[in-house]
Amino acid sequence: MRTLRKQEEESEINLTPMLDVVFIMLIFFIVTASFVKVPGVEVIKPPAQTAESKPTATILVAVTSKGQIWIQRRKVDARAVRANIERLHAENPLGALVIEADEDAETGLVLRVMDAARQAGVSKVSLATEIPQ
Repeated sequence: MRTLRKQEEESEINLTPMLDVVFIMLIFFIVTASFVKVPGVEVIKPPAQTAESKPTATILVAVTSKGQIWIQRRKVDARAVRANIERLHAENPLGALVIEADEDAETGLVLRVMDAARQAGVSKVSLATEIPQ
């Protein structure tokens, strides 16, 4: 009787290492998925021959050809841009801001967004461009 119990105990499969691997993979995918930032609207960025690749921005602002401003996947009124940028900048004071302006966007609106970012205390402001092939 005792040898039968011993054999049953020895023949069990230990699932703990497999569960550890599954949880580690789950954590990896959650962490990497959170780094993808999108402004919330698709814009056609103008090409620039002298464009440089920059590290990922913490604040993304999109300006469309229809005069819309999008911040963190939300349409924002032009008067509320500074307040939204101040709030996001307070969460990460060392972060940078990138403006994705459509090539047909009004230049004055893009400049107002840049001005609002500077007034909000963001010193690193960049414009996103398309790197030509």
